[in-house]
Amino acid sequence: MCETRSMKRHAPATERNREPLLAVLREVLPATGRVLEVASGTGQHAAWFARALPHLTWQPTDVDAESLESIEAWRAGEDLPNLLPPRQLDASAASWPQADADVILNVNMIHISPWAACQGLMRGAGRVLPPGGLLILYGPYFVEGRQTAPSNLEFDASLRARNPAWGVRTLEAVTAEAALNGLERERVVDMPSNNLTVVFRKPRPPGSPR
Repeated sequence: MCETRSMKRHAPATERNREPLLAVLREVLPATGRVLEVASGTGQHAAWFARALPHLTWQPTDVDAESLESIEAWRAGEDLPNLLPPRQLDASAASWPQADADVILNVNMIHISPWAACQGLMRGAGRVLPPGGLLILYGPYFVEGRQTAPSNLEFDASLRARNPAWGVRTLEAVTAEAALNGLERERVVDMPSNNLTVVFRKPRPPGSPR
């Protein structure tokens, strides 16, 4: 038990954003199905959302080995039948180990990874999601025509100082990348601390049942 507890990593931002994000998820997620969380990080979100949404099967993933250990530690501590063991997944890879999901959730990844990760995420969502499936993103974005919060400008500068390939992305660029992979932006929700939740959907063929 002590070893499992020591493997748990904690991200303060997760504690702050989980309730507002859960409120949006309750509105948009389907009644049943599998949620593929890409870049689960510490695993705190996976444990929290799986407990709050027992009607959905939750598949956490990450590319980082230490993150996978932390996710498993959180999972072991929760003992939830709908929270699956974590799988290693690189969002930018040409193929993913997960071949199907009704929803893909990606929280706070796009700005702390190279643009290739966003491109890979969109390609993967286009492959994996069924017609009507959702891709849900959460994080900071620059939005054309909207005054940028000073905190986001400072955050962007700090990210680029750490890694020139990182940075806050424009919502328009992310939306365009999604469109290239057959995903339509359906909803944008303002969140605390100048973040956004962005919901994309893979369209159903005309005349198909909803």
